[in-house]
Amino acid sequence: MALKVYGIGNTLIDIFSNAEDSELIRLGLHKGTMHLINLERRAELLDFVKSASPYYSCGGSAPNTLITLSLFGIKTALAGKIGKDEYGRIYEEKLAELDIIPELKTCSSSTGSSIILITPDSERTMNTYLGANREFCEEDINPDLIAAAEYFYFTGYMWDTENQKRAILKTIEIAEKNNTKIIFDVADPFAVSRNREDFLDLIKKHAYITFANGEEARILFDNYDAGECAKSLGKLCPVAAVKNGKHGSYIAADNKILTIPVKGKTPVDTTGAGDTYAAGFILGLCRDYSLYDSALLASFLAGEIVQKHGAQFSDKKASSLNELLDSGKWKDL
Repeated sequence: MALKVYGIGNTLIDIFSNAEDSELIRLGLHKGTMHLINLERRAELLDFVKSASPYYSCGGSAPNTLITLSLFGIKTALAGKIGKDEYGRIYEEKLAELDIIPELKTCSSSTGSSIILITPDSERTMNTYLGANREFCEEDINPDLIAAAEYFYFTGYMWDTENQKRAILKTIEIAEKNNTKIIFDVADPFAVSRNREDFLDLIKKHAYITFANGEEARILFDNYDAGECAKSLGKLCPVAAVKNGKHGSYIAADNKILTIPVKGKTPVDTTGAGDTYAAGFILGLCRDYSLYDSALLASFLAGEIVQKHGAQFSDKKASSLNELLDSGKWKDL
């Protein structure tokens, strides 16, 4: 099977727990965003969740997208960095089970983790200890796989350290020399706030497809209208997608705006919704769907993932969804 997507991302063990809004305030957390934390803060939050029956999975934003693609039969490769510890071993085993090409390098630092607190409104607040991910560098990429892939996928979280950023820019250089299309998900409002000019320059010069949600797009363009933001983003790259929560999403391409309806019911847990949206969109492209149907599939799969806790489908659920996709009946749901 030909390699479709080469991705670079922060390989994190996800630790999920429920929390009240008042508890987030007490912990000094801004709801719905991603906080970068140190070891001391991680220990404090782990102490908070230990009595709440937390559950675990292999995660990270870009890895979630690649894992979902793999579950739907798309050949992917994941590059990242892990520690020589138990979490790192679990991560490698999980990727092997999913038939993802594991481009994971090891170092002496601990494998990264993300403590995800879910409030009663299903919003998730992420507290990420990058650990070994901070050491990912140019030497950790695989030029042959980059050249072989149809798409290179990464997120704005890779701008958190200079060596990660340099690795991405080197990968982009290799991708462009080999006609590998570049897909960029800006990933997080705080990431956009920290790197707005960098991201706008990156999108304009290199991105084939860009994903952003309404809040991220607002920061990029200082505009609260998601549709108008999609138009602005579409002027910078060939395909732009702006997700607008319960109001659906907008796709800008060829000087046109496509309005995509929401698929799914009231969410149980929004963790991974954006990662799954990206996977659905890329999956549609790999299946030669139109842009509209690719975005509709993205909305459908995002609507499915939020019906459960966690950011990835079980093998059983992915199998049943694959049957729906093959039948074409998913459009009627």
